[in-house]
Amino acid sequence: MQMPSGVHALVRRTHEERVMRALQENGAMSRGEIARVVGLSRTTLSEITGNLLQRGAIVVVDTDASRREGSGRPAERLALDPASAQFMGVDFGHRRVHVVVADAAHEIMVSGSVRYEDTATWPTRTERALELVDRLSGEAGVHYGALQGIGIGVPGPYPAPEGAAWPRATPGTTVLRPAPEGVDVAFAERFDAPVIVDNNTRLAALAEAISGADSVADLVYVRLSDGVGGGLVVGGQLVTGSSGLAGELGHVTVEPAGRPCRCGKRGCLETVASVPGILAACWEFGLRLENLDDLAAAVRRAHPVVDRVLREAAGALGRVVGAATMMLNPAKVVIGGEITRLAPVLVEQVAATLAAEIFPTASAGPAVAAARLSDDDGAIGALAAVFHSSPLLARYPETADVKGRSDAPHSATEGAAHVRP
Repeated sequence: MQMPSGVHALVRRTHEERVMRALQENGAMSRGEIARVVGLSRTTLSEITGNLLQRGAIVVVDTDASRREGSGRPAERLALDPASAQFMGVDFGHRRVHVVVADAAHEIMVSGSVRYEDTATWPTRTERALELVDRLSGEAGVHYGALQGIGIGVPGPYPAPEGAAWPRATPGTTVLRPAPEGVDVAFAERFDAPVIVDNNTRLAALAEAISGADSVADLVYVRLSDGVGGGLVVGGQLVTGSSGLAGELGHVTVEPAGRPCRCGKRGCLETVASVPGILAACWEFGLRLENLDDLAAAVRRAHPVVDRVLREAAGALGRVVGAATMMLNPAKVVIGGEITRLAPVLVEQVAATLAAEIFPTASAGPAVAAARLSDDDGAIGALAAVFHSSPLLARYPETADVKGRSDAPHSATEGAAHVRP
């Protein structure tokens, strides 16, 4: 289907959102009722509803014959198609991609993940992600013809610093370049919908900052997974920095002579506090743990090697977060990643280290807590970015599509890449 461009595309999408919001709030309605609610002419509404019907966003459920007075042809009543996906969040990790799909009410319809090798190329990762999206559609009976927006999270730093010379991989490491434009273009062309791309951990920070009743305007977020990423919310804004490097706490050096890092340096926090780093440290002390399940079992046994390794990793993390806290004075520090649920000592030790690191006369330090959301938090943050509903997105700049048009609404995260089909 050929998409209109420029101002017409933006106006049409706005009308579509108003129609679907009316149906969401009022249930099944005739075209006349919709026109009165949203204030559109019958001609314009006919065009909008025709397009939504063609794409499967709405369906004809019945007519108003049972309550219609007088003669005349009964009017069709339209409703949202419960099988129609409206938003998609995609989170590319170092070894897996997670997808969540939401309906017009912003409720999660279906989600899933698939793994790949950390050496997989971006075309391979993109292919696996699209295969996952297709599989979720087949399993849950969800269709994507009416997608309004797609948010994609990729490992940081993103966007890449302009002119950056990415290092060669050192023995035992893999240097993964940031996602190329092909990732967002592939999704935009496949689903005929606007796409935004940003650092997945930054999007996870967004999700943590706005979720729940106690949302905060100043937050430091760190996620411990296959790598260590971070995100900063300062004064109600999701911060990216001048070249997308803000919040890259995983690449602060904590052991100058330590293990090689995928970024090309040595002794980064990621080599100490990531899941692979923690497992590698256990091996060095003679405890051969293969995965998180093995680690969780050792934690339950209170194995002294695991306790030592976890406390040392958390101590290093606490010192890095302490420096960030002294600079930013956040109200809350959130530690994410599945490992924090398996090993609560990580959060406890970070809190203890942080208490010793912050300014002595401070009346109270930030609250330190494990993330409320699971490892799909980057995907949920990507959804939040395309929902257009977060106050953290209010001042983000207008952006252009792959052809250079500036017709996109103010709806995406600062520093992100954006695509409109």
